[in-house]
Amino acid sequence: MTAKLINRVQSTVPSNDHPYMNGPWTPNMDEYDASDLEVIGKVPDDIDGVYVRNTENPVHAPIGRYHPFDGDGMVHSMRFHNGTATYRNRFVRTRGFIAEQEAGHALWAGLMEDPRKGLRPGGCAQGGLKDSSSTDVVVHAGQILSTFYQCGEGYRLDPYTLEQNGCASWVPIDGISAHCKVDESNGELLFFNYSKHPPYMHYGVVDKSDRLVHMIPVPLPGPRLPHDMAFTQNYAILNDLPLFWDEELLKKGIHVVRFHAHLPTRFAIVPRRGKTEDIKWFEAAPTYVLHWLNAYEEGDEIVLDGYFEEDPQPKSRTDAPAGYERMMAYLDQELLKPRLHRWRFNLKTGKTTEKHLDPRDLEFGMFNQQYAGRKYRYAYSTIPKPGWFLFTGLVKHDLDTGTSTQFDFGPDRYGSEAPFAPRLGAKDEDDGYLISYITDMKTNRSECAVIDAKNIAAGPVCRIFLPHRISSGTHATWASAADIEAGRNAVAARMMREAAE
Repeated sequence: MTAKLINRVQSTVPSNDHPYMNGPWTPNMDEYDASDLEVIGKVPDDIDGVYVRNTENPVHAPIGRYHPFDGDGMVHSMRFHNGTATYRNRFVRTRGFIAEQEAGHALWAGLMEDPRKGLRPGGCAQGGLKDSSSTDVVVHAGQILSTFYQCGEGYRLDPYTLEQNGCASWVPIDGISAHCKVDESNGELLFFNYSKHPPYMHYGVVDKSDRLVHMIPVPLPGPRLPHDMAFTQNYAILNDLPLFWDEELLKKGIHVVRFHAHLPTRFAIVPRRGKTEDIKWFEAAPTYVLHWLNAYEEGDEIVLDGYFEEDPQPKSRTDAPAGYERMMAYLDQELLKPRLHRWRFNLKTGKTTEKHLDPRDLEFGMFNQQYAGRKYRYAYSTIPKPGWFLFTGLVKHDLDTGTSTQFDFGPDRYGSEAPFAPRLGAKDEDDGYLISYITDMKTNRSECAVIDAKNIAAGPVCRIFLPHRISSGTHATWASAADIEAGRNAVAARMMREAAE
């Protein structure tokens, strides 16, 4: 292994017994470039691109109670090319990260505290929070876009070097939520945001050259907490879910989430370049959905798959650490009971039908992004660890036959959602690999596992060992070298046109 320690970020995080500052969630302050990595098996030579994962990695001791979603964003990338793999990781240099590094301590209170406890008034994201850009990652217009779940600025990084390229220039004043969607068929990026002031939500489109080309308000009855969106070839799908802040407490500046079980789940379906008046609203059974999977058009209907929570406001476990009972419950997939679920919206009749597709606790689904917005057959969900925000394995769903296969990471081994990387010259939908960082607590090591998507039960075709053990986190993505080059060329062409004008 050739590993170069690029930087060790100064930290004030103390050693403590916080449930999400230990074990697989132990913070990591080292930034590396590494090649000639130790490998068990053979690195595939039929994929060319980059696997990127974002993680929550706190740098400073929190002001009050800590929630893992407060952690600073650290991006980890594995570049695959000609049968080789090169690893890099960097903190996302957000405005909040830089300000706290200069101060030498935390300046903002986190999700579990009153934002007024912070040492700097206001925040970079909703609710007075610091925009840590630690939630999601996509690759669009040739660059990584790192985002925050409470609507932040959207930070750009080079997908190969992780060089920091500042904020996306098109981001509106209310920011953008995590879970922007990239349509690989045309290079468009679809996004939404939400806020505590009317109209409470916006939806927008950025073209393949990184130019904002469309944005409309999506009026809601009040402040909401959506987390994800979906799209088809011709429509965008936004949502108004009945899990949101207690309205009376919010008037007093107190942020407490409630599940309003008497309200339906509502879906806003709008043409991708449509106007506010073009929105069609559909209602369904009350729930909260953290993540959608995919959507597509079928005759007069739109089909949407996602993870329906049976209990969006679960009771806390009796053995939860004191002061963190609610946090532990809302991170516990066994208590939330997310089920792979399908909604159908009939655009002619306005009727909604829905059903579960799998009775197990599953979440963080991925699929072949070349089928995004189109009818697809295969999905890949994570298996949650009871009681924790950790993943112990993967399930491959055949949505045509209703069958599934499973791969378990092994005892005390925890991975991430697993993006699909198509083989070069792929012949069919599941002709490729699933890629995941896995941390082994027994050996105190992290690795990048590459799994044949056609046979996940066989386990990894190769295991690529990292120079350090990484902290856990949320989302990941795959981008092919061809798509990265196409995105960069589109941006360069736009800049040349603008310079000529």
